[in-house]
Amino acid sequence: MAHVEGLLTVYKTGELTVVGFGGHDSIMNLNLAQCRDELITLIQEHDCKTLAFDLTGVKVMPSGTLGLMAAMRKLDVDVHVYNPSVDVREVLEITKLDSLIHVHEIEIPNS
Repeated sequence: MAHVEGLLTVYKTGELTVVGFGGHDSIMNLNLAQCRDELITLIQEHDCKTLAFDLTGVKVMPSGTLGLMAAMRKLDVDVHVYNPSVDVREVLEITKLDSLIHVHEIEIPNS
């Protein structure tokens, strides 16, 4: 079962840590400070090397959330995004964040 804190859902922890937003289509009310703190804790406590965001179901992503994802790279983790909507994918391309964040169109493997 996934751990849920606010809208952030933690699916897996470890060197590969997988988080998402529980299939919510809008994450406009996400508490970025709380989310950032939880991500930092997960990264530090689980010696995370790869942080994967499962965006399944997310249709709209605020710029602050995109910035948060990009900022996680400063913690020496590789950031991946899985299953972005067409709109989210387009924003990643326009902002060139797709050159900083690995974008995948496939489901996250259960490894």
